Amino acid sequence: MKIQPVKGTRDFYPEDMAVRNWIIDGWKRVSVRNGFEEYDGPMFEYLKMFQIKSGEEIVEQLFSFEDRGGRELALRPEITPTLARMVNQKINSLARPIKWFSVPRLFRAERPQKGRLREFFQWNIDIIGVEDVLADAETIFCALDYLKEVGLTPDDVVVKISSRKALAELLKSIGIAESELDALYAVLDKRGKLPDGAFEEMLTEKIPNKDKRNKIIELFAVETIEQIKNCFEQSRAAAEAIGELSRLFELLGVMGVSDYCVFDIGIVRGLAYYTGIVYEIYDRANELRAIGGGGRYDNLLKLFGGPDIPATGFGIGDCVLGILLEEKGLLKKQLSTLRPDYFVAFTEQQYIQKAIEIMAKLRRAKFAVNFSYKDVGLSKQLKQASEQNAKKCVIIGSEIEKNQIVIKDMTSGEQQKIDLEKFFSEFKS
Repeated sequence: MKIQPVKGTRDFYPEDMAVRNWIIDGWKRVSVRNGFEEYDGPMFEYLKMFQIKSGEEIVEQLFSFEDRGGRELALRPEITPTLARMVNQKINSLARPIKWFSVPRLFRAERPQKGRLREFFQWNIDIIGVEDVLADAETIFCALDYLKEVGLTPDDVVVKISSRKALAELLKSIGIAESELDALYAVLDKRGKLPDGAFEEMLTEKIPNKDKRNKIIELFAVETIEQIKNCFEQSRAAAEAIGELSRLFELLGVMGVSDYCVFDIGIVRGLAYYTGIVYEIYDRANELRAIGGGGRYDNLLKLFGGPDIPATGFGIGDCVLGILLEEKGLLKKQLSTLRPDYFVAFTEQQYIQKAIEIMAKLRRAKFAVNFSYKDVGLSKQLKQASEQNAKKCVIIGSEIEKNQIVIKDMTSGEQQKIDLEKFFSEFKS
Protein backbone atom coordinates (compact mmCIF):
# COMPACT_ATOMS: atom_id res chain seq x y z
CA MET A 1 0.00 0.00 0.00
CA LYS A 2 1.37 3.41 -1.00
CA ILE A 3 1.08 5.81 1.95
CA GLN A 4 0.59 9.50 1.16
CA PRO A 5 1.59 12.39 3.45
CA VAL A 6 -1.20 13.77 5.63
CA LYS A 7 -3.16 16.50 3.84
CA GLY A 8 -1.97 19.96 4.83
CA THR A 9 1.58 18.82 5.67
CA ARG A 10 4.78 18.97 3.61
CA ASP A 11 7.68 16.69 2.79
CA PHE A 12 10.95 18.59 2.72
CA TYR A 13 13.19 17.10 0.05
CA PRO A 14 16.73 18.55 -0.07
CA GLU A 15 15.72 21.36 -2.47
CA ASP A 16 12.72 22.20 -0.24
CA MET A 17 14.89 22.02 2.85
CA ALA A 18 17.30 24.50 1.26
CA VAL A 19 14.41 26.98 0.88
CA ARG A 20 13.18 26.38 4.43
CA ASN A 21 16.67 26.83 5.91
CA TRP A 22 17.32 29.96 3.85
CA ILE A 23 14.08 31.58 5.06
CA ILE A 24 14.57 30.58 8.71
CA ASP A 25 18.27 31.48 8.76
CA GLY A 26 17.30 34.93 7.48
CA TRP A 27 14.66 35.31 10.19
CA LYS A 28 17.20 34.43 12.87
CA ARG A 29 19.93 36.66 11.45
CA VAL A 30 17.64 39.70 11.24
CA SER A 31 16.25 39.05 14.74
CA VAL A 32 19.70 39.02 16.30
CA ARG A 33 20.85 42.18 14.54
CA ASN A 34 17.70 43.93 15.77
CA GLY A 35 18.58 43.01 19.35
CA PHE A 36 16.27 40.01 19.94
CA GLU A 37 17.17 36.79 21.79
CA GLU A 38 15.87 33.37 20.77
CA TYR A 39 13.58 31.19 22.90
CA ASP A 40 11.42 28.12 22.35
CA GLY A 41 8.90 26.05 24.27
CA PRO A 42 7.17 22.65 24.16
CA MET A 43 5.47 21.38 21.02
CA PHE A 44 2.33 20.77 23.09
CA GLU A 45 0.76 22.56 26.06
CA TYR A 46 -2.31 22.20 28.25
CA LEU A 47 -5.43 22.79 26.18
CA LYS A 48 -6.79 25.26 28.74
CA MET A 49 -3.91 27.63 27.99
CA PHE A 50 -5.23 28.25 24.49
CA GLN A 51 -8.82 28.41 25.76
CA ILE A 52 -7.85 31.22 28.17
CA LYS A 53 -6.55 33.32 25.29
CA SER A 54 -9.01 32.51 22.53
CA GLY A 55 -12.10 30.96 24.15
CA GLU A 56 -13.79 27.57 23.79
CA GLU A 57 -14.14 27.87 19.99
CA ILE A 58 -10.37 27.47 19.61
CA VAL A 59 -10.72 23.74 20.36
CA GLU A 60 -12.15 23.20 16.87
CA GLN A 61 -9.14 24.92 15.30
CA LEU A 62 -6.32 22.90 16.85
CA PHE A 63 -5.15 19.34 17.32
CA SER A 64 -6.08 18.36 20.88
CA PHE A 65 -5.74 15.01 22.64
CA GLU A 66 -5.84 13.35 26.04
CA ASP A 67 -2.65 11.84 27.40
CA ARG A 68 -2.37 8.64 29.44
CA GLY A 69 -2.93 10.57 32.64
CA GLY A 70 -6.22 11.98 31.35
CA ARG A 71 -4.80 15.48 30.85
CA GLU A 72 -6.20 17.53 27.96
CA LEU A 73 -3.32 18.70 25.77
CA ALA A 74 -2.96 20.42 22.39
CA LEU A 75 -0.28 20.81 19.73
CA ARG A 76 0.60 24.49 19.75
CA PRO A 77 -1.33 26.53 17.13
CA GLU A 78 0.74 29.59 18.09
CA ILE A 79 3.53 30.37 20.54
CA THR A 80 2.34 33.64 22.12
CA PRO A 81 0.57 31.87 25.04
CA THR A 82 3.78 29.89 25.68
CA LEU A 83 5.71 33.18 25.67
CA ALA A 84 3.29 34.66 28.22
CA ARG A 85 3.57 31.57 30.44
CA MET A 86 7.38 31.53 30.27
CA VAL A 87 7.75 35.25 30.97
CA ASN A 88 5.31 35.08 33.90
CA GLN A 89 7.31 32.23 35.45
CA LYS A 90 10.47 34.37 35.64
CA ILE A 91 9.06 37.87 35.50
CA ASN A 92 11.00 39.16 38.53
CA SER A 93 14.37 37.98 37.25
CA LEU A 94 14.08 39.05 33.59
CA ALA A 95 15.72 42.34 32.60
CA ARG A 96 13.39 44.68 30.75
CA PRO A 97 12.64 45.33 28.02
CA ILE A 98 12.28 41.66 27.13
CA LYS A 99 13.07 41.31 23.41
CA TRP A 100 12.59 37.70 22.34
CA PHE A 101 12.09 35.87 19.06
CA SER A 102 11.17 32.33 18.13
CA VAL A 103 10.70 30.20 15.00
CA PRO A 104 8.28 27.48 16.15
CA ARG A 105 6.67 24.69 14.16
CA LEU A 106 2.92 25.21 14.57
CA PHE A 107 -0.18 23.09 13.96
CA ARG A 108 -3.75 24.10 13.12
CA ALA A 109 -6.63 21.73 12.38
CA GLU A 110 -8.16 23.65 9.50
CA ARG A 111 -8.99 23.11 5.84
CA PRO A 112 -5.75 23.31 3.83
CA GLN A 113 -5.70 25.89 1.03
CA LYS A 114 -3.19 28.11 -0.78
CA GLY A 115 -0.92 29.71 1.80
CA ARG A 116 -2.62 27.98 4.74
CA LEU A 117 -1.54 24.52 5.89
CA ARG A 118 -2.06 22.38 8.96
CA GLU A 119 1.63 22.48 9.78
CA PHE A 120 3.94 25.45 9.20
CA PHE A 121 6.79 27.54 10.58
CA GLN A 122 6.30 31.04 11.94
CA TRP A 123 8.67 33.85 12.86
CA ASN A 124 7.60 35.52 16.10
CA ILE A 125 9.05 38.80 17.39
CA ASP A 126 7.93 40.28 20.73
CA ILE A 127 8.88 43.23 22.92
CA ILE A 128 7.60 43.11 26.51
CA GLY A 129 7.83 45.95 29.00
CA VAL A 130 7.71 49.00 26.70
CA GLU A 131 4.54 51.09 26.64
CA ASP A 132 5.84 53.64 24.13
CA VAL A 133 4.72 53.29 20.50
CA LEU A 134 8.43 53.18 19.64
CA ALA A 135 8.31 49.44 20.45
CA ASP A 136 5.56 48.97 17.84
CA ALA A 137 7.67 50.89 15.32
CA GLU A 138 10.67 48.69 16.10
CA THR A 139 8.75 45.44 15.51
CA ILE A 140 7.42 46.73 12.18
CA PHE A 141 10.93 47.86 11.24
CA CYS A 142 12.30 44.40 12.10
CA ALA A 143 9.75 42.70 9.81
CA LEU A 144 10.61 45.10 6.99
CA ASP A 145 14.33 44.73 7.63
CA TYR A 146 13.95 41.07 6.69
CA LEU A 147 11.59 41.63 3.75
CA LYS A 148 13.99 44.25 2.33
CA GLU A 149 16.94 41.91 2.79
CA VAL A 150 15.32 39.15 0.71
CA GLY A 151 14.63 41.61 -2.11
CA LEU A 152 10.99 42.65 -1.56
CA THR A 153 10.43 46.33 -2.36
CA PRO A 154 7.56 48.75 -1.56
CA ASP A 155 6.15 47.75 -4.97
CA ASP A 156 5.95 44.14 -3.72
CA VAL A 157 4.70 44.37 -0.13
CA VAL A 158 2.77 46.77 2.10
CA VAL A 159 2.20 47.03 5.85
CA LYS A 160 -1.38 48.11 6.55
CA ILE A 161 -1.57 49.78 9.96
CA SER A 162 -4.43 50.78 12.24
CA SER A 163 -5.22 51.08 15.96
CA ARG A 164 -7.63 48.87 17.86
CA LYS A 165 -7.69 51.48 20.63
CA ALA A 166 -8.63 54.31 18.25
CA LEU A 167 -11.25 52.15 16.54
CA ALA A 168 -12.82 51.18 19.87
CA GLU A 169 -13.14 54.80 20.95
CA LEU A 170 -14.57 55.90 17.58
CA LEU A 171 -17.10 53.06 17.60
CA LYS A 172 -18.14 54.03 21.12
CA SER A 173 -18.69 57.61 19.92
CA ILE A 174 -21.02 56.19 17.24
CA GLY A 175 -23.04 54.53 19.99
CA ILE A 176 -21.63 50.99 20.03
CA ALA A 177 -21.59 49.60 23.58
CA GLU A 178 -18.32 48.27 25.05
CA SER A 179 -19.94 44.84 25.40
CA GLU A 180 -20.63 44.73 21.64
CA LEU A 181 -17.08 45.50 20.51
CA ASP A 182 -15.45 42.04 20.51
CA ALA A 183 -18.26 40.48 18.47
CA LEU A 184 -18.19 43.45 16.09
CA TYR A 185 -14.41 43.20 15.60
CA ALA A 186 -14.82 39.62 14.36
CA VAL A 187 -17.25 40.90 11.69
CA LEU A 188 -15.20 43.97 10.73
CA ASP A 189 -12.10 41.79 10.38
CA LYS A 190 -13.87 39.97 7.53
CA ARG A 191 -14.72 43.17 5.64
CA GLY A 192 -12.00 42.84 2.99
CA LYS A 193 -12.31 39.07 2.79
CA LEU A 194 -16.02 38.80 1.89
CA PRO A 195 -18.24 40.12 -0.94
CA ASP A 196 -19.94 43.41 0.02
CA GLY A 197 -23.36 41.77 0.28
CA ALA A 198 -22.20 39.05 2.63
CA PHE A 199 -20.36 41.56 4.82
CA GLU A 200 -23.37 43.90 5.02
CA GLU A 201 -25.57 40.95 5.99
CA MET A 202 -23.22 40.01 8.83
CA LEU A 203 -22.98 43.64 9.94
CA THR A 204 -26.79 44.00 9.94
CA GLU A 205 -27.07 40.93 12.14
CA LYS A 206 -24.69 42.42 14.71
CA ILE A 207 -25.84 46.07 14.40
CA PRO A 208 -29.58 46.20 13.56
CA ASN A 209 -29.67 50.01 13.93
CA LYS A 210 -29.34 51.48 10.40
CA ASP A 211 -27.92 54.86 11.51
CA LYS A 212 -25.15 53.16 13.49
CA ARG A 213 -24.41 50.85 10.57
CA ASN A 214 -24.13 53.76 8.15
CA LYS A 215 -21.74 55.57 10.50
CA ILE A 216 -19.57 52.42 10.73
CA ILE A 217 -19.51 52.15 6.92
CA GLU A 218 -18.64 55.87 6.71
CA LEU A 219 -15.85 55.38 9.26
CA PHE A 220 -14.42 52.47 7.29
CA ALA A 221 -14.34 54.56 4.12
CA VAL A 222 -11.69 56.96 5.49
CA GLU A 223 -8.27 56.71 3.88
CA THR A 224 -6.05 58.92 6.06
CA ILE A 225 -5.52 59.72 9.72
CA GLU A 226 -6.24 63.38 8.92
CA GLN A 227 -9.70 62.43 7.61
CA ILE A 228 -10.54 60.89 10.98
CA LYS A 229 -9.34 64.01 12.79
CA ASN A 230 -11.45 66.26 10.57
CA CYS A 231 -14.61 64.19 10.09
CA PHE A 232 -15.32 62.38 13.35
CA GLU A 233 -16.07 63.50 16.87
CA GLN A 234 -13.28 62.31 19.17
CA SER A 235 -13.13 61.66 22.86
CA ARG A 236 -9.91 62.41 24.72
CA ALA A 237 -9.02 58.69 24.58
CA ALA A 238 -9.68 58.59 20.83
CA ALA A 239 -7.52 61.67 20.26
CA GLU A 240 -4.67 60.06 22.23
CA ALA A 241 -4.93 56.84 20.21
CA ILE A 242 -4.96 58.76 16.92
CA GLY A 243 -1.96 60.77 18.17
CA GLU A 244 -0.16 57.44 18.78
CA LEU A 245 -0.86 56.41 15.19
CA SER A 246 0.52 59.71 13.87
CA ARG A 247 3.69 59.30 15.96
CA LEU A 248 4.09 55.71 14.77
CA PHE A 249 4.13 56.84 11.13
CA GLU A 250 6.57 59.62 12.05
CA LEU A 251 8.93 57.04 13.61
CA LEU A 252 8.64 54.71 10.63
CA GLY A 253 9.67 57.67 8.48
CA VAL A 254 12.70 58.31 10.69
CA MET A 255 13.59 54.60 10.39
CA GLY A 256 13.44 54.86 6.58
CA VAL A 257 10.62 52.36 5.97
CA SER A 258 7.55 54.59 5.63
CA ASP A 259 7.32 53.84 1.88
CA TYR A 260 6.25 50.32 2.84
CA CYS A 261 3.52 51.50 5.24
CA VAL A 262 -0.03 52.80 4.84
CA PHE A 263 -2.88 53.64 7.20
CA ASP A 264 -5.86 51.29 6.81
CA ILE A 265 -8.66 51.52 9.35
CA GLY A 266 -9.96 48.18 8.04
CA ILE A 267 -7.13 46.32 9.77
CA VAL A 268 -8.87 45.03 12.87
CA ARG A 269 -7.24 41.66 13.70
CA GLY A 270 -9.97 39.27 14.81
CA LEU A 271 -8.42 38.16 18.09
CA ALA A 272 -9.85 39.92 21.12
CA TYR A 273 -6.58 40.41 23.00
CA TYR A 274 -5.20 43.22 20.80
CA THR A 275 -5.31 46.55 22.64
CA GLY A 276 -3.57 49.19 20.50
CA ILE A 277 -1.60 49.41 17.25
CA VAL A 278 -2.45 46.55 14.86
CA TYR A 279 -1.07 45.76 11.41
CA GLU A 280 -1.00 43.17 8.64
CA ILE A 281 1.54 42.66 5.84
CA TYR A 282 0.27 41.92 2.32
CA ASP A 283 1.56 41.63 -1.21
CA ARG A 284 0.81 44.91 -3.03
CA ALA A 285 -1.30 43.11 -5.64
CA ASN A 286 -3.46 41.77 -2.79
CA GLU A 287 -3.62 38.36 -4.45
CA LEU A 288 -2.47 36.34 -1.44
CA ARG A 289 -3.43 35.93 2.19
CA ALA A 290 -1.66 38.11 4.74
CA ILE A 291 2.07 37.39 4.89
CA GLY A 292 2.01 38.22 8.60
CA GLY A 293 0.53 40.49 11.20
CA GLY A 294 0.63 41.63 14.78
CA GLY A 295 0.11 44.46 17.18
CA ARG A 296 -0.05 45.48 20.80
CA TYR A 297 -1.45 43.10 23.43
CA ASP A 298 -0.99 44.87 26.76
CA ASN A 299 -3.35 42.59 28.73
CA LEU A 300 -2.07 39.15 27.75
CA LEU A 301 0.42 38.51 30.56
CA LYS A 302 -2.19 39.61 33.10
CA LEU A 303 -4.70 37.25 31.47
CA PHE A 304 -2.29 34.39 32.20
CA GLY A 305 -1.98 35.31 35.87
CA GLY A 306 1.01 37.62 35.57
CA PRO A 307 1.49 41.34 36.19
CA ASP A 308 0.04 44.14 34.09
CA ILE A 309 2.88 44.66 31.58
CA PRO A 310 2.67 46.15 28.06
CA ALA A 311 3.69 43.99 25.10
CA THR A 312 3.74 44.08 21.31
CA GLY A 313 4.79 41.68 18.58
CA PHE A 314 4.12 40.00 15.24
CA GLY A 315 4.13 36.66 13.46
CA ILE A 316 5.11 35.85 9.85
CA GLY A 317 4.44 32.36 8.47
CA ASP A 318 6.63 30.62 5.92
CA CYS A 319 3.80 29.48 3.58
CA VAL A 320 2.56 32.75 2.04
CA LEU A 321 6.04 34.26 2.24
CA GLY A 322 7.46 31.31 0.28
CA ILE A 323 4.77 31.63 -2.41
CA LEU A 324 5.44 35.37 -2.83
CA LEU A 325 9.22 34.95 -2.97
CA GLU A 326 8.84 32.23 -5.60
CA GLU A 327 6.41 34.32 -7.69
CA LYS A 328 8.86 37.23 -7.62
CA GLY A 329 11.74 34.97 -8.72
CA LEU A 330 13.64 35.76 -5.52
CA LEU A 331 13.99 32.18 -4.28
CA LYS A 332 15.77 31.01 -7.41
CA LYS A 333 17.98 34.09 -7.37
CA GLN A 334 18.97 33.72 -3.71
CA LEU A 335 19.34 29.93 -3.64
CA SER A 336 21.62 29.98 -6.68
CA THR A 337 24.28 31.39 -4.34
CA LEU A 338 24.09 28.26 -2.14
CA ARG A 339 26.55 26.11 -4.05
CA PRO A 340 29.81 24.21 -3.51
CA ASP A 341 32.98 26.28 -3.55
CA TYR A 342 34.93 23.50 -5.26
CA PHE A 343 34.50 20.20 -7.07
CA VAL A 344 37.67 18.09 -7.04
CA ALA A 345 38.13 16.00 -10.21
CA PHE A 346 40.87 13.69 -11.50
CA THR A 347 42.03 12.80 -15.00
CA GLU A 348 42.99 9.17 -14.34
CA GLN A 349 42.34 6.52 -11.67
CA GLN A 350 45.88 6.73 -10.28
CA TYR A 351 45.09 10.28 -9.01
CA ILE A 352 41.94 9.39 -7.02
CA GLN A 353 43.81 9.17 -3.72
CA LYS A 354 45.40 12.58 -4.22
CA ALA A 355 42.00 14.06 -5.16
CA ILE A 356 40.52 12.74 -1.90
CA GLU A 357 43.42 14.19 0.07
CA ILE A 358 42.94 17.65 -1.49
CA MET A 359 39.15 17.45 -1.03
CA ALA A 360 39.58 16.74 2.70
CA LYS A 361 42.15 19.52 3.08
CA LEU A 362 39.78 22.03 1.45
CA ARG A 363 36.93 20.95 3.72
CA ARG A 364 39.17 21.37 6.76
CA ALA A 365 39.82 24.90 5.47
CA LYS A 366 36.02 25.47 5.80
CA PHE A 367 35.14 25.25 2.08
CA ALA A 368 32.13 23.36 0.70
CA VAL A 369 33.62 20.66 -1.55
CA ASN A 370 32.21 17.75 -3.58
CA PHE A 371 33.83 15.01 -5.65
CA SER A 372 32.90 11.92 -7.68
CA TYR A 373 32.55 8.58 -5.91
CA LYS A 374 33.00 6.70 -9.20
CA ASP A 375 36.03 6.29 -11.41
CA VAL A 376 34.56 8.04 -14.44
CA GLY A 377 36.11 10.18 -17.14
CA LEU A 378 36.98 13.83 -16.57
CA SER A 379 34.18 15.06 -18.84
CA LYS A 380 31.58 13.27 -16.71
CA GLN A 381 33.11 14.68 -13.54
CA LEU A 382 32.98 18.20 -14.99
CA LYS A 383 29.34 17.59 -15.89
CA GLN A 384 28.66 16.63 -12.25
CA ALA A 385 30.41 19.81 -11.10
CA SER A 386 28.24 21.86 -13.47
CA GLU A 387 25.02 20.11 -12.36
CA GLN A 388 25.92 20.83 -8.72
CA ASN A 389 26.56 24.48 -9.65
CA ALA A 390 30.08 24.38 -8.22
CA LYS A 391 31.96 27.68 -8.39
CA LYS A 392 35.33 26.17 -9.32
CA CYS A 393 36.77 22.80 -10.24
CA VAL A 394 40.16 21.53 -8.96
CA ILE A 395 41.56 19.11 -11.53
CA ILE A 396 44.24 16.63 -10.47
CA GLY A 397 46.29 15.10 -13.31
CA SER A 398 49.80 14.54 -14.52
CA GLU A 399 50.74 18.07 -13.42
CA ILE A 400 50.55 16.86 -9.81
CA GLU A 401 53.91 15.21 -10.38
CA LYS A 402 55.24 18.78 -10.59
CA ASN A 403 53.15 19.72 -7.54
CA GLN A 404 50.67 21.62 -9.72
CA ILE A 405 46.87 21.50 -10.13
CA VAL A 406 44.45 23.06 -12.60
CA ILE A 407 41.73 25.43 -11.35
CA LYS A 408 38.74 25.82 -13.66
CA ASP A 409 36.22 28.65 -13.16
CA MET A 410 32.87 26.94 -13.84
CA THR A 411 31.16 30.21 -14.80
CA SER A 412 33.67 31.64 -17.27
CA GLY A 413 35.32 28.34 -18.26
CA GLU A 414 38.79 29.86 -17.74
CA GLN A 415 41.54 27.53 -16.51
CA GLN A 416 44.90 28.17 -14.85
CA LYS A 417 47.70 26.04 -13.49
CA ILE A 418 48.78 26.83 -9.95
CA ASP A 419 51.35 25.48 -7.53
CA LEU A 420 49.57 23.30 -4.94
CA GLU A 421 51.44 24.76 -1.96
CA LYS A 422 50.72 28.30 -3.18
CA PHE A 423 47.04 27.36 -3.62
CA PHE A 424 46.72 26.38 0.05
CA SER A 425 49.01 29.09 1.43
CA GLU A 426 46.68 31.75 -0.03
CA PHE A 427 43.87 30.46 2.20
CA LYS A 428 46.04 30.74 5.30
CA SER A 429 47.04 34.31 4.51
